[in-house]
Amino acid sequence: MIKGEILNERKQTNTDILVRATAADGAVRCMAAITTNLVAEAARRHETSPTVAAALGRTLTGTLLLGAGLKELDRLTVQIVCDGPVGGITTEVNARGEVRGYVRHPEANPPLNAGGKFDVRAVIGQGMLYVTYESGFDIGLYKEPYRGSVPLVSGEIGEDFAYYLAKSEQIPSAVLLGVFMRADEAGKAFVEAAGGLMIQMMPGADEATVAAIEAAVARAPHTTTLIRDGARPVDLLHAVLGDLQFEVLEERPVSFTCSCSYERAVSLIAAIERNELELILREDKGAALTCHFCNETYRLDETALEGILAGSVSD
Repeated sequence: MIKGEILNERKQTNTDILVRATAADGAVRCMAAITTNLVAEAARRHETSPTVAAALGRTLTGTLLLGAGLKELDRLTVQIVCDGPVGGITTEVNARGEVRGYVRHPEANPPLNAGGKFDVRAVIGQGMLYVTYESGFDIGLYKEPYRGSVPLVSGEIGEDFAYYLAKSEQIPSAVLLGVFMRADEAGKAFVEAAGGLMIQMMPGADEATVAAIEAAVARAPHTTTLIRDGARPVDLLHAVLGDLQFEVLEERPVSFTCSCSYERAVSLIAAIERNELELILREDKGAALTCHFCNETYRLDETALEGILAGSVSD
C-alpha cells in the first residue's frame, strides 16, 4: 500500500436512529428519524453557515427517510439544482442507512426571515428536485436506475419532498423535516436537534384515516421541539399519528458515512495520464484529492507518486 496522509479526521456517528413502521393494516407507511449527530457532522465537515446547515440537514434527513421507504435499494441520490446562493445540494443514502452530502456554496448566509429564523427558502431559491434510485430490481414500469424530477414548490425542502412523492410517485405524503441551531458561549452556531418524519398514504388508506392523520400533523409540535425535549423516533410517530395505532417494523442506527478512501484516491490519481502525473510530481512534489461528499482530503507525497509511476505499490 502506498503511504499517504489523511488530513481530516474521519468520524462515523452511529447514535442517530431511524424507525420504519406501518399503520392502518399497511395502508399507511411511516418513517421517522433522529439525525442530530449526522447533520452536525455534515455541517462540521463542510464548514457551513447556519442557514446552509439547516438546508443540508433537511435534505440529508429527507433522503434518509425516502430511502427507508424502499424495499430494495443500493443507492438513492437526491439533487437540488437551484438558483439560490447555496448553488445546489447533493445527498446520497445506501441500504445500510449511511448518508452523505454536500453543497456547492457552504458559506452562503442570507439574512434571517421575517420570523427571525434561518431563511432556507432564500438560500435555495427556485429550481428542480431530482431523485435517482439504483437497485437490483425494476421499480414499477421503469428499468433501474429510475430518475424522477419535480420543480421546487417552496424551497423549504420538506414540502418539496412531499410534492415529489405526490407528483412523481403518486403517493400522498406528509413530510416534516427540521434542524434547530443554537449559539454556543462563543456565539458560534451548532446543530442542537435534527430529524424528521415521512407519512405515506398507500392505496387502501380510507378518507377517515387520512383526515385523522392530517389533523394530528396540524396540531403536532415542531419536530425539533420534540427532539430537544428528548423524543425518539417512535415518539415522533405518536405525535403525528394521534390515536392511530402503528407497528414498528424496524429500528436501526443511521450515520453520516462516506465511501471514499485513500485506496480510491490512489486509483483516481493512478488513472491520470503518465505525462501529466510526471508534471505533478515535478512541479507539486505530491498530489491531494478532496472528496466533495465529506470534505476528506487525501495527500500523496513524492514517494507515493513515484511508486505509481513505477507501477508498483510499496508498504
